[in-house]
Amino acid sequence: MSKRISVIIPTYNRVGTLGITIKSLIEQTYPDNLYEIIIADNNSSDNTKELVESIAKDSAVPVKYLFEKRPGAHFARNTAAQMSDSEYLYFTDDDMIADPDMLENILKVFDLDYNIAVTGGKVLPKWEFDPPEWLLKYFQDGTLSLINKPEKLIITNHDFGIYSCHQAMLRSVFFECGGFNPDIEKDKLIGNGETGLNIKILKKGYNFAYTADSVTRHIIPRSRMTQKYLNNRFSNQGICDGFTNFRKSEYSKKNLFRLIFNSHLPLLLKSFSDSFLNQIKGNSLWRLKRANFHYHYNRIKFDMKLISNDEWRKFVLRNEYFNY
Repeated sequence: MSKRISVIIPTYNRVGTLGITIKSLIEQTYPDNLYEIIIADNNSSDNTKELVESIAKDSAVPVKYLFEKRPGAHFARNTAAQMSDSEYLYFTDDDMIADPDMLENILKVFDLDYNIAVTGGKVLPKWEFDPPEWLLKYFQDGTLSLINKPEKLIITNHDFGIYSCHQAMLRSVFFECGGFNPDIEKDKLIGNGETGLNIKILKKGYNFAYTADSVTRHIIPRSRMTQKYLNNRFSNQGICDGFTNFRKSEYSKKNLFRLIFNSHLPLLLKSFSDSFLNQIKGNSLWRLKRANFHYHYNRIKFDMKLISNDEWRKFVLRNEYFNY
Protein backbone atom coordinates (compact mmCIF):
# COMPACT_ATOMS: atom_id res chain seq x y z
CA MET A 1 0.00 0.00 0.00
CA SER A 2 1.57 3.28 -1.07
CA LYS A 3 -1.20 5.85 -0.76
CA ARG A 4 -0.11 9.08 0.91
CA ILE A 5 -2.70 10.65 3.19
CA SER A 6 -3.01 13.74 5.37
CA VAL A 7 -4.97 13.40 8.61
CA ILE A 8 -6.70 16.69 9.41
CA ILE A 9 -7.98 17.56 12.89
CA PRO A 10 -9.70 20.92 13.49
CA THR A 11 -9.61 21.86 17.15
CA TYR A 12 -10.86 24.58 19.45
CA ASN A 13 -10.05 24.68 23.19
CA ARG A 14 -10.18 20.92 23.65
CA VAL A 15 -6.64 20.15 24.74
CA GLY A 16 -8.00 17.59 27.23
CA THR A 17 -8.99 15.13 24.51
CA LEU A 18 -6.82 16.34 21.61
CA GLY A 19 -3.74 14.59 22.98
CA ILE A 20 -5.63 11.28 23.17
CA THR A 21 -6.80 11.69 19.58
CA ILE A 22 -3.32 12.47 18.24
CA LYS A 23 -1.78 9.56 20.14
CA SER A 24 -4.26 7.11 18.60
CA LEU A 25 -3.39 8.42 15.13
CA ILE A 26 0.35 8.26 15.67
CA GLU A 27 0.02 4.60 16.71
CA GLN A 28 -1.51 3.43 13.43
CA THR A 29 -0.41 0.27 11.60
CA TYR A 30 -0.09 2.37 8.44
CA PRO A 31 3.54 3.17 7.44
CA ASP A 32 4.84 6.26 9.23
CA ASN A 33 6.33 7.71 6.06
CA LEU A 34 3.02 7.59 4.16
CA TYR A 35 0.94 9.92 6.31
CA GLU A 36 1.06 13.16 8.23
CA ILE A 37 -1.15 14.71 10.89
CA ILE A 38 -2.21 18.36 10.54
CA ILE A 39 -3.70 20.04 13.60
CA ALA A 40 -5.80 23.02 12.51
CA ASP A 41 -6.03 25.21 15.61
CA ASN A 42 -9.17 27.28 15.17
CA ASN A 43 -8.13 30.23 17.37
CA SER A 44 -7.86 28.29 20.65
CA SER A 45 -7.07 30.16 23.87
CA ASP A 46 -5.69 27.12 25.74
CA ASN A 47 -2.25 25.50 25.31
CA THR A 48 -3.14 23.62 22.12
CA LYS A 49 -0.02 24.84 20.30
CA GLU A 50 2.32 23.77 23.11
CA LEU A 51 0.71 20.33 23.27
CA VAL A 52 1.04 19.76 19.52
CA GLU A 53 4.65 20.94 19.42
CA SER A 54 5.51 18.67 22.36
CA ILE A 55 3.97 15.63 20.68
CA ALA A 56 5.59 16.46 17.33
CA LYS A 57 9.11 16.34 18.81
CA ASP A 58 8.90 12.63 19.61
CA SER A 59 6.62 11.44 16.82
CA ALA A 60 7.83 9.24 13.96
CA VAL A 61 4.78 10.47 12.04
CA PRO A 62 5.05 14.13 10.96
CA VAL A 63 2.73 16.24 13.14
CA LYS A 64 2.15 19.77 11.84
CA TYR A 65 0.52 22.75 13.52
CA LEU A 66 -1.64 25.25 11.66
CA PHE A 67 -3.29 28.32 13.18
CA GLU A 68 -6.56 29.44 11.59
CA LYS A 69 -7.81 32.62 13.29
CA ARG A 70 -11.12 32.81 11.41
CA PRO A 71 -13.70 31.14 13.70
CA GLY A 72 -15.35 28.19 11.99
CA ALA A 73 -14.47 24.51 11.69
CA HIS A 74 -14.98 24.75 7.92
CA PHE A 75 -12.19 27.34 7.70
CA ALA A 76 -9.90 25.08 9.73
CA ARG A 77 -10.57 22.00 7.57
CA ASN A 78 -10.40 23.83 4.24
CA THR A 79 -7.17 25.65 5.11
CA ALA A 80 -5.52 22.45 6.33
CA ALA A 81 -6.52 20.70 3.11
CA GLN A 82 -4.83 23.48 1.13
CA MET A 83 -1.67 22.92 3.19
CA SER A 84 -1.63 19.21 2.30
CA ASP A 85 -0.08 17.78 -0.84
CA SER A 86 -1.20 14.18 -0.21
CA GLU A 87 -3.35 12.16 -2.60
CA TYR A 88 -5.92 11.48 0.13
CA LEU A 89 -7.37 13.48 3.01
CA TYR A 90 -8.75 12.02 6.23
CA PHE A 91 -10.92 14.26 8.41
CA THR A 92 -11.61 13.60 12.07
CA ASP A 93 -12.33 15.57 15.25
CA ASP A 94 -10.42 16.37 18.43
CA ASP A 95 -12.44 13.99 20.60
CA MET A 96 -11.94 10.72 18.72
CA ILE A 97 -9.90 7.57 19.43
CA ALA A 98 -8.93 5.65 16.29
CA ASP A 99 -8.41 1.89 16.33
CA PRO A 100 -4.80 1.02 15.34
CA ASP A 101 -5.77 -0.28 11.88
CA MET A 102 -8.30 2.49 11.13
CA LEU A 103 -6.28 4.25 8.41
CA GLU A 104 -5.09 1.03 6.80
CA ASN A 105 -8.63 -0.32 6.51
CA ILE A 106 -10.27 2.87 5.29
CA LEU A 107 -7.71 3.32 2.51
CA LYS A 108 -8.07 -0.28 1.28
CA VAL A 109 -11.61 0.48 0.18
CA PHE A 110 -10.53 2.94 -2.50
CA ASP A 111 -8.96 0.01 -4.42
CA LEU A 112 -12.33 -1.73 -4.80
CA ASP A 113 -13.91 0.76 -7.20
CA TYR A 114 -12.15 3.46 -9.23
CA ASN A 115 -15.12 5.77 -8.81
CA ILE A 116 -15.07 5.83 -4.99
CA ALA A 117 -14.29 9.37 -3.81
CA VAL A 118 -15.34 9.19 -0.14
CA THR A 119 -15.13 6.43 2.45
CA GLY A 120 -16.35 6.24 6.04
CA GLY A 121 -16.59 3.58 8.70
CA LYS A 122 -17.82 2.75 12.17
CA VAL A 123 -18.04 5.46 14.81
CA LEU A 124 -18.67 3.84 18.19
CA PRO A 125 -19.26 5.61 21.52
CA LYS A 126 -16.61 5.96 24.20
CA TRP A 127 -18.78 6.94 27.15
CA GLU A 128 -17.05 8.93 29.90
CA PHE A 129 -19.95 8.00 32.19
CA ASP A 130 -22.72 5.42 31.99
CA PRO A 131 -25.37 6.96 29.72
CA PRO A 132 -29.02 7.16 30.84
CA GLU A 133 -31.39 4.59 29.34
CA TRP A 134 -33.40 7.22 27.45
CA LEU A 135 -30.26 8.45 25.69
CA LEU A 136 -29.46 4.96 24.44
CA LYS A 137 -33.07 4.45 23.37
CA TYR A 138 -33.60 7.61 21.34
CA PHE A 139 -30.26 9.26 20.56
CA GLN A 140 -27.59 6.60 19.97
CA ASP A 141 -27.28 7.57 16.30
CA GLY A 142 -26.21 10.53 14.19
CA THR A 143 -27.32 12.82 17.03
CA LEU A 144 -24.03 11.88 18.71
CA SER A 145 -22.20 11.40 15.38
CA LEU A 146 -22.32 7.61 15.79
CA ILE A 147 -22.39 5.16 12.87
CA ASN A 148 -22.72 1.40 13.26
CA LYS A 149 -24.29 -0.12 10.16
CA PRO A 150 -25.08 -3.84 9.95
CA GLU A 151 -23.39 -4.15 6.54
CA LYS A 152 -19.69 -4.97 6.37
CA LEU A 153 -19.22 -3.03 3.12
CA ILE A 154 -21.34 -0.52 1.19
CA ILE A 155 -20.53 1.10 -2.16
CA THR A 156 -23.22 3.44 -3.44
CA ASN A 157 -23.97 6.68 -5.28
CA HIS A 158 -26.18 7.90 -2.42
CA ASP A 159 -25.34 9.74 0.79
CA PHE A 160 -26.02 7.31 3.64
CA GLY A 161 -24.54 9.47 6.39
CA ILE A 162 -20.79 10.00 6.51
CA TYR A 163 -19.58 12.53 9.07
CA SER A 164 -16.44 14.65 9.09
CA CYS A 165 -15.31 12.92 12.30
CA HIS A 166 -14.48 9.81 10.22
CA GLN A 167 -14.24 10.65 6.53
CA ALA A 168 -11.52 9.89 3.96
CA MET A 169 -11.60 11.30 0.43
CA LEU A 170 -9.58 12.02 -2.65
CA ARG A 171 -7.93 15.42 -2.33
CA SER A 172 -8.53 16.18 -6.01
CA VAL A 173 -12.27 15.62 -5.58
CA PHE A 174 -12.33 17.75 -2.42
CA PHE A 175 -11.09 20.77 -4.39
CA GLU A 176 -13.08 19.95 -7.51
CA CYS A 177 -16.22 20.19 -5.37
CA GLY A 178 -15.33 23.37 -3.48
CA GLY A 179 -14.44 21.97 -0.07
CA PHE A 180 -16.62 22.00 3.04
CA ASN A 181 -19.65 24.23 3.24
CA PRO A 182 -19.93 26.39 6.39
CA ASP A 183 -20.90 24.64 9.61
CA ILE A 184 -19.98 25.70 13.14
CA GLU A 185 -18.93 29.34 13.49
CA LYS A 186 -18.44 30.88 16.93
CA ASP A 187 -20.25 27.92 18.55
CA LYS A 188 -23.25 28.45 16.27
CA LEU A 189 -24.20 26.37 13.26
CA ILE A 190 -24.72 28.46 10.12
CA GLY A 191 -24.68 25.90 7.30
CA ASN A 192 -24.54 22.24 6.30
CA GLY A 193 -20.82 21.43 6.54
CA GLU A 194 -19.95 17.92 5.37
CA THR A 195 -23.54 17.30 4.25
CA GLY A 196 -23.12 20.07 1.70
CA LEU A 197 -19.74 18.75 0.55
CA ASN A 198 -21.11 15.22 0.25
CA ILE A 199 -23.99 16.45 -1.91
CA LYS A 200 -21.61 18.33 -4.19
CA ILE A 201 -19.44 15.22 -4.58
CA LEU A 202 -22.41 13.00 -5.40
CA LYS A 203 -23.64 15.50 -8.00
CA LYS A 204 -20.31 15.03 -9.78
CA GLY A 205 -21.12 11.33 -10.14
CA TYR A 206 -18.71 9.85 -7.60
CA ASN A 207 -19.41 6.89 -5.31
CA PHE A 208 -19.36 6.71 -1.53
CA ALA A 209 -18.27 3.71 0.54
CA TYR A 210 -18.55 2.39 4.08
CA THR A 211 -16.43 -0.29 5.70
CA ALA A 212 -17.13 -1.81 9.09
CA ASP A 213 -13.42 -2.67 9.39
CA SER A 214 -12.39 0.97 9.87
CA VAL A 215 -13.33 1.94 13.41
CA THR A 216 -12.98 5.08 15.49
CA ARG A 217 -14.54 5.93 18.84
CA HIS A 218 -16.25 9.18 19.82
CA ILE A 219 -15.55 10.38 23.36
CA ILE A 220 -18.92 11.39 24.80
CA PRO A 221 -18.74 13.38 28.05
CA ARG A 222 -21.51 13.90 30.57
CA SER A 223 -22.25 17.32 29.05
CA ARG A 224 -23.58 15.59 25.91
CA MET A 225 -25.96 13.44 27.90
CA THR A 226 -28.29 16.29 28.81
CA GLN A 227 -31.56 17.52 27.35
CA LYS A 228 -29.99 20.95 26.85
CA TYR A 229 -27.25 19.52 24.64
CA LEU A 230 -29.71 17.44 22.62
CA ASN A 231 -32.03 20.42 22.12
CA ASN A 232 -29.06 22.39 20.78
CA ARG A 233 -27.99 19.48 18.57
CA PHE A 234 -31.48 19.26 17.01
CA SER A 235 -31.54 23.06 16.65
CA ASN A 236 -28.34 22.83 14.61
CA GLN A 237 -29.81 20.03 12.51
CA GLY A 238 -32.77 22.27 11.71
CA ILE A 239 -30.38 24.92 10.40
CA CYS A 240 -28.39 22.32 8.46
CA ASP A 241 -31.51 20.91 6.81
CA GLY A 242 -32.82 24.39 6.00
CA PHE A 243 -29.50 25.24 4.34
CA THR A 244 -29.53 21.95 2.40
CA ASN A 245 -33.16 22.27 1.36
CA PHE A 246 -32.77 25.79 -0.01
CA ARG A 247 -29.64 24.89 -1.98
CA LYS A 248 -31.59 22.00 -3.49
CA SER A 249 -34.81 23.83 -4.38
CA GLU A 250 -34.08 27.59 -4.19
CA TYR A 251 -37.61 28.43 -3.05
CA SER A 252 -39.15 31.82 -3.79
CA LYS A 253 -40.01 33.95 -0.77
CA LYS A 254 -43.68 33.15 -1.28
CA ASN A 255 -43.00 29.41 -1.30
CA LEU A 256 -40.85 29.71 1.81
CA PHE A 257 -43.81 31.29 3.61
CA ARG A 258 -45.98 28.39 2.42
CA LEU A 259 -43.40 25.88 3.65
CA ILE A 260 -43.36 27.52 7.08
CA PHE A 261 -47.12 27.70 7.54
CA ASN A 262 -48.06 24.40 5.86
CA SER A 263 -45.25 22.22 7.21
CA HIS A 264 -42.85 23.65 9.81
CA LEU A 265 -45.42 25.41 12.01
CA PRO A 266 -47.85 22.44 12.29
CA LEU A 267 -44.91 20.14 13.10
CA LEU A 268 -43.62 22.62 15.68
CA LEU A 269 -47.00 22.70 17.44
CA LYS A 270 -47.37 18.92 17.32
CA SER A 271 -43.90 18.29 18.75
CA PHE A 272 -44.63 20.75 21.57
CA SER A 273 -47.94 19.05 22.35
CA ASP A 274 -46.43 15.55 22.19
CA SER A 275 -43.57 16.59 24.45
CA PHE A 276 -45.91 18.09 27.04
CA LEU A 277 -48.29 15.10 27.09
CA ASN A 278 -45.53 12.49 27.30
CA GLN A 279 -43.79 14.37 30.10
CA ILE A 280 -47.04 14.38 32.09
CA LYS A 281 -47.35 10.62 31.50
CA GLY A 282 -43.79 10.02 32.64
CA ASN A 283 -42.84 8.65 29.21
CA SER A 284 -39.22 9.40 28.28
CA LEU A 285 -40.37 9.91 24.68
CA TRP A 286 -40.93 13.53 25.71
CA ARG A 287 -37.18 14.06 25.39
CA LEU A 288 -37.18 13.20 21.69
CA LYS A 289 -40.30 15.30 21.09
CA ARG A 290 -38.76 18.26 22.95
CA ALA A 291 -35.65 18.03 20.78
CA ASN A 292 -37.89 17.87 17.69
CA PHE A 293 -39.59 21.07 18.84
CA HIS A 294 -36.21 22.85 18.77
CA TYR A 295 -35.51 21.38 15.34
CA HIS A 296 -38.71 22.80 13.81
CA TYR A 297 -38.33 26.13 15.62
CA ASN A 298 -34.91 26.64 14.05
CA ARG A 299 -36.11 25.51 10.63
CA ILE A 300 -38.64 28.34 10.83
CA LYS A 301 -36.00 30.85 11.97
CA PHE A 302 -33.68 29.81 9.16
CA ASP A 303 -36.35 30.08 6.46
CA MET A 304 -37.45 33.47 7.83
CA LYS A 305 -33.86 34.67 7.47
CA LEU A 306 -33.90 33.51 3.84
CA ILE A 307 -37.09 35.52 3.30
CA SER A 308 -35.83 38.72 4.94
CA ASN A 309 -32.16 38.80 3.96
CA ASP A 310 -31.24 38.78 0.26
CA GLU A 311 -27.49 38.71 0.99
CA TRP A 312 -27.98 35.59 3.09
CA ARG A 313 -29.83 33.91 0.21
CA LYS A 314 -26.82 34.59 -2.03
CA PHE A 315 -24.43 33.29 0.64
CA VAL A 316 -26.33 30.01 1.00
CA LEU A 317 -26.09 29.41 -2.76
CA ARG A 318 -22.30 29.88 -3.11
CA ASN A 319 -20.32 27.15 -4.88
CA GLU A 320 -17.40 27.24 -2.46
CA TYR A 321 -16.52 28.81 0.87
CA PHE A 322 -12.72 28.82 1.03
CA ASN A 323 -12.68 32.58 1.49
CA TYR A 324 -15.49 34.94 2.45
